[in-house]
Amino acid sequence: MNAAETAGAWPRHPGLDGKVALVTGGSGEIGAATSRALAANGVKVGVNGRDRVAIDAVVEAIEAAGGQAVAVPGDVTDPEAVARMRETVESALGPVDVLAPFAGGQGRPVPTVELAPDQWRAVIDSDLTSAFLTVREFLPGMVERGAGSVIMMASSAGRLPSGANAAYAAAKAGVIMLAKHLANEVGPAGVRVNCLAPSAVLNGKMRRFMPDEERERLARAFPLGRLGMPEDVAHAVLYLASAASSWVTGVTLDLTGGRVIA
Repeated sequence: MNAAETAGAWPRHPGLDGKVALVTGGSGEIGAATSRALAANGVKVGVNGRDRVAIDAVVEAIEAAGGQAVAVPGDVTDPEAVARMRETVESALGPVDVLAPFAGGQGRPVPTVELAPDQWRAVIDSDLTSAFLTVREFLPGMVERGAGSVIMMASSAGRLPSGANAAYAAAKAGVIMLAKHLANEVGPAGVRVNCLAPSAVLNGKMRRFMPDEERERLARAFPLGRLGMPEDVAHAVLYLASAASSWVTGVTLDLTGGRVIA
């Protein structure tokens, strides 16, 4: 499947219809695509983000396509805000079956000796602590019900040294190990935990600040010869959330066009 074929083509996956999902970072392009993909499979989706206008637009698009969604704005680095988010989603849609804590970012290059302590803490909170707080809030219900799929968001920066700053790389490596630890811990309760590690997914920021020639040169660095698309990540989420992956847990799926081969 090439980049053009990827966009907007949502195949039906088994066991998703009628489920409830929460996607954090839903105001970003990966989170938005994931929310739309789940909704197209009959999943009721809570869309979280700090940009209320952006998450409202995602919800409106889902509803216009016949799906069901609710906007749940909030800061996922704040434990009390995460607790309120769970209460809102459960009240509006029901208990969460699929959890996608995708909030994060801040991977821009900074030499380590220039990375201030407050910057380090901010990135760790944004990309690792936020995932921990979200999982911590929703996991007890999944364990009690004996089912659930958690899909964590890491990065190729957590797999191999890259141009990203050290805090981001450490945070994403931490997300990978957190997912593995959780998979081992809650597998006996019937809850699956997996992780995605994408690289160079085309987004609005890349389009604005990276000239076409530079993007084309970057694309050629990948064995499959193209950049990733938000839909590539969303397709992987559909598989890991669905019954098709019912015997898959503790896996980190590298979405890198062959750049990371483990």
